[in-house]
Amino acid sequence: MNINDLVPWRGNRGSNLAVRQEEDYPYSLQREVNRLFDDFFSGFDLAPSPWWGERTTFLPRVNVTEREKEIEVTAELPGLSQEDVDISLARDTLTIKGEKKQEEEHKGENYYRMERSYGQFSRTIPLPEGVVDPNKVEAMFKNGVLTITLPKRKEAQQVSKRITVKAG
Repeated sequence: MNINDLVPWRGNRGSNLAVRQEEDYPYSLQREVNRLFDDFFSGFDLAPSPWWGERTTFLPRVNVTEREKEIEVTAELPGLSQEDVDISLARDTLTIKGEKKQEEEHKGENYYRMERSYGQFSRTIPLPEGVVDPNKVEAMFKNGVLTITLPKRKEAQQVSKRITVKAG
């Protein structure tokens, strides 16, 4: 066997390696089905469950923005109300917990369908040590978006100074 027979991108049609992959039909079918399921569930924040009937987890998207005088945390919580969310600040860790409950009922002349889904979530966000003033933290919930403003202590606010670079 010539070494060029093992290199599939050289256009050699007589490679045993390429023939073997094409003949392995069940493996390629399984790989394609797995890829289709992975593509379908991407972007929903839901991982496909390996067992039927097992709950999927809800993991809200969170953005953390640090500014000169504050740190702002926003979390997307569609379908929740402010009563469903619990926020705590312990030392230098912000924790957002909640429970998503959804019930949908459909009645018709010949059918009745009730769908329920429940799921708890928890997001823990580490913060810089000793930076946040815990007495001035504010939270606002509007249109499914939670915004938490964590003001920095005066000592932690960055004072920037421009430094000139000299040519040597």
